[in-house]
Amino acid sequence: MYQVIVMYGDNEPWWFFEDWQADIEEAVAFQSLESAQAFYKEQWIKLKSQYTYINAKSNFLSAFWNEGDERWCEECDDDLQQYKGLALLKDNQPILVESGKEFYEATNSSGKTKCCQGLEQSFGGTAKA
Repeated sequence: MYQVIVMYGDNEPWWFFEDWQADIEEAVAFQSLESAQAFYKEQWIKLKSQYTYINAKSNFLSAFWNEGDERWCEECDDDLQQYKGLALLKDNQPILVESGKEFYEATNSSGKTKCCQGLEQSFGGTAKA
C-alpha cells in the first residue's frame, strides 16, 4: 500500500525521527504507485505555490517553508523553522523510485534550515531516507 502524507513540524520529511508520525496532518492511501504519484504531484504543485522555499529529494520527499514560520524550542533556547513536508511512502517507508527531475531540481533551499540540537543528539541526526 502506498501513502502520500503531508506533515507539519520541526523536521523535513526525510529525517524519520522516532515520533515523526505525530507531525502528520493528512495521509491518503493508494493501491497503485501511479495513483500515489499523481496525487503527490498535485500536492507538490499546490504547496509550491504557498511556500517560498523548497528542498526536495529525488525519491518523493519534499520540504516547503516560509521564512519566519518558526516555533520557540525551550530545549534549544532558540526558534526552530517549521516545515510542511510531503512524502510518498510504501508501507510507511521511503520508496526507492525516483521522482521526476522537475520536483527535485526545483529546489530553492536558502533561508533558516536547522533542527533541534537535542533531537540530533537523541537520535543520532541520521535519516532513513
